[in-house]
Amino acid sequence: MASERAAIQTQRRHRVRERVGSAGFLRADVLAEEFGVSLMTIHRDLDALQAEGWLRKVRGGATSVQSAVFHGDVAQRMATMPEVKRALAAAALDLVAPGDTVMLDESTTCLHLAQRLVERVPLTVITHFQPVIGMLAGTPGITLIGLGGEYFPAYDAFLGLYTAEGVAKVRADTLFLSTTAISHGRCYHQSQATIQVKRAMMSAASRRVLLVDHTKFVRQGLYALAPLTDFDLMLADDGLPAAERRRIRDAGVTLTTVTTQAR
Repeated sequence: MASERAAIQTQRRHRVRERVGSAGFLRADVLAEEFGVSLMTIHRDLDALQAEGWLRKVRGGATSVQSAVFHGDVAQRMATMPEVKRALAAAALDLVAPGDTVMLDESTTCLHLAQRLVERVPLTVITHFQPVIGMLAGTPGITLIGLGGEYFPAYDAFLGLYTAEGVAKVRADTLFLSTTAISHGRCYHQSQATIQVKRAMMSAASRRVLLVDHTKFVRQGLYALAPLTDFDLMLADDGLPAAERRRIRDAGVTLTTVTTQAR
């Protein structure tokens, strides 16, 4: 009986996500009536879907994830500025040497980096990002450590407490990490589960490298991850305005600007 209720809940939440995604915005009371459940049940559904990154709850209802705050799923993110991400990944690859242990977060910039790690084997790669695990599994010369935990389909990654506890049991030479938003010299994300894992990763790496494109500076985030000064190096593309570059360096951050021309 309990499994049947869980299956019904999962199916309803999937349909709620689709409805909000196609409409752009829907009121909670409209959703409750449409699905024949209480308003409280719909709010619980929306809370769960927001925690997974599928939508954003707002006053009276929910909006789809396509905004400056929410990043969309992996396919949408991979299709966004691929040339810039490839350039950042190429610069990051220069920091990797055979024999290193590297840690990758769930960003698509790191997915671009993962595509080239075979050029630096032998390596040990630690990650909680399912596309990277699938890509590197069985690759000669790469020892792959996949971090488990609670699976978040919107991020295609394992996140939260159990993943963070897994991170604490390993150590990396270099962590490559990105962020959803940067404001007033600090990195932000929308998910507490994401913050939990990324903070653990930062504590488990000897060197922390932040990979960001210039659009991160016009986005918003809810939860603070860390100040830029907590990173040993920041790689940003040349679309970042000169004034912003000066502010970053004046704050004591080591910043390398990466050209976005084909490499």
